[in-house]
Amino acid sequence: MRFEAITWDRLGDLLAGRVARLKTSDGGPWPRVAFDGAPAAGPEGLAGRVADALRVRGRASVVVSAEGFLRPASVRLEYGHQDVESYYAGWYDTGALRREVFGPLEPGGNGRVLPDLWDPVTDRATRSPYVPLPPGGVLLLHGPLLLRHRFPFDLSVHVSLSPGALRRRTPEDGHWTLPAFERYERETDPACTADVLVRADDPRHPAWHG
Repeated sequence: MRFEAITWDRLGDLLAGRVARLKTSDGGPWPRVAFDGAPAAGPEGLAGRVADALRVRGRASVVVSAEGFLRPASVRLEYGHQDVESYYAGWYDTGALRREVFGPLEPGGNGRVLPDLWDPVTDRATRSPYVPLPPGGVLLLHGPLLLRHRFPFDLSVHVSLSPGALRRRTPEDGHWTLPAFERYERETDPACTADVLVRADDPRHPAWHG
């Protein structure tokens, strides 16, 4: 696999151009794009750049973080604060994401997306208003472990870190999550599953393939 060195701004612009030409797999009017990566990889930054570049092109988008769809602490932390299996399989409310984010963007949907559901700091519902996305508007969902859930993405971008870079750039109090990402690599192989692969070991000098 050959990679091309690029800047983050240039990558955001190129991806926005690709998204602007994207045809949905189900024929609906709302393309859905994943920005998958561990928190240390910063997939949210790339999602934001693509949103900015789409805005310049006159295309609406909504950026949604999977972190806004964490389960309540009573469920998420049932087996402790550092249970790897729970983090891998049970921290994120995938049912709510399907219902509140993907469901409204199906053919015949109303295009009204809930940007977040749960605040993990207060451990309460956010009560955020729905965001109306006009036909042609784009969903940009970012977060970790996204590609294992079979969400109906029309384009997927994986922001990759080598095991060494992932360990270095993950805060020490988050090192307990590293086995979950090792398992994700084994079971999902996001580097091969994603449509676009971005290497971000050096955050100042990314490279991409796609």
